[in-house]
Amino acid sequence: MSRPTDDVVTGVVSPKTGQRWIPVLGIEVHCQLKTETKLFSQAPYRFGAEPNTRITAVCTAQPGTLPVLNEAAVALAVRAALALGANVANWSKFDRKNYFYCDLPKGYQITQFDQPYCTGGGVTLPSGRFVRLTRIHMEEDAGKAIHDRGPDTLVDLNRAGVPLIEIVSEADLCSAQEAFDYLTSLKETLQFAGASDCDMEKGSLRCDVNISVHRPGEKWGTKVELKNLNSFRNVMAATEFEILRQIEAYESGDPARFPVQETRAFDAGSGRTRTMRSKEDAHDYRYFPEPDLPPLYLSPEFLQAQAEALPESAPNRRQRYVESMGLSEYDAGVLTATPALARWFEETARLCGSPKDAANWISNEVLRALSDPEIEARSLEDLPVGPDGVAELITLVLSGRVNVPGGREVLRAMLKTGKRAGALLSELGLEQVNDEAQLEAWCQEALVGKDKVIADVLAGKDKAVGALVGPVMKASKGKANPQVVTEILLRLIRSGAAS
Repeated sequence: MSRPTDDVVTGVVSPKTGQRWIPVLGIEVHCQLKTETKLFSQAPYRFGAEPNTRITAVCTAQPGTLPVLNEAAVALAVRAALALGANVANWSKFDRKNYFYCDLPKGYQITQFDQPYCTGGGVTLPSGRFVRLTRIHMEEDAGKAIHDRGPDTLVDLNRAGVPLIEIVSEADLCSAQEAFDYLTSLKETLQFAGASDCDMEKGSLRCDVNISVHRPGEKWGTKVELKNLNSFRNVMAATEFEILRQIEAYESGDPARFPVQETRAFDAGSGRTRTMRSKEDAHDYRYFPEPDLPPLYLSPEFLQAQAEALPESAPNRRQRYVESMGLSEYDAGVLTATPALARWFEETARLCGSPKDAANWISNEVLRALSDPEIEARSLEDLPVGPDGVAELITLVLSGRVNVPGGREVLRAMLKTGKRAGALLSELGLEQVNDEAQLEAWCQEALVGKDKVIADVLAGKDKAVGALVGPVMKASKGKANPQVVTEILLRLIRSGAAS
């Protein structure tokens, strides 16, 4: 399977000339692996920690220190590769990529050059098209240079040595929308594999996009790299701008304006890209094998163990939710937005015994509450109640102890206070009235003077009784069970007991 030919690619129509142009896109993604410690040292890592407090002699390159490979990072890297359908090599090696910058204390980065641990694989877009991967390799992250604190540049080495995988796609993408879809699908795969949290705001997923354009049937144009795009929407905006910029440059007919091989940055404020540096000035990294690390051997037993440890993928979960739990495809999609949400749903459904009700309450009420200004939590992990609390509430609703509007009120109180549903039901006085005598008395009152409704029901129009449910609910201050009320009203009318 290869990149689609020019004649089947929609392409981009020039706004000035009406000519069709074919974009060619490839994406490089740096993904931080979800380990407790760094790739070659025991230094713990936590985003947002005080500068230079998550460091050791190894990640600050003190003389005489040696790297020791983190097995947990290798395991997660392999799981990511397997989830992407890639080929994992039994043998690979680490290399030194030499360059000098203030956030790279050793003067080189340990990475993988000509023998990566993984090749091939790919990502399936929502359209069904398959985007091939060239390779995935492991490497350590650099530190962080801070340039906005006055005249001096400050350096935070907390991030130095954090384990990364770099995922390099083939130039199979043909539009900004496809770039967005590719990254969305890739992120989902990595998250559900348990390899990374892929939080772009915390820098655990960073991407560069390589772009060129050409007319149908002509050779590809000069490639330009968009560097360090920090959100998927910025990827779309930057890619759309850059494609049109390159088209306009070629159509100007002025060779001095034609795209050159360079790295460009995207300014989200202006929506434009700008030159960072020319590729002609790129460093010669002088790669050579890392002498302090032996070749990496991944045994068949190790690879099999990682394959068996892979969690269920998002597409498989969605299919199971539809086929085994009776959910709609839409609800299945909502509930697999993140692994945490999928786990939350499954535990709630198990405890309450009703997947459909669990899906409705989580999708319509719990997730909505996360944007409620009166509720402090902004993520499932921050909520003061868990799946067991929501399952208890659903059980109370299903048993008829509280109606749905009352249940919503109880849920809001739960999410504000952390109290259990049963306790709040009594505290708020929302428990439904199921006393048959009391309900019948309210129904008798509602039937007084309602001869037309009675006649309609006796004529077979059972829905007409709905006009009487409201008055009963009002008389009960919302505590009556609407379903039981309907049954009593119909029984009274049909038996001739309506007065």
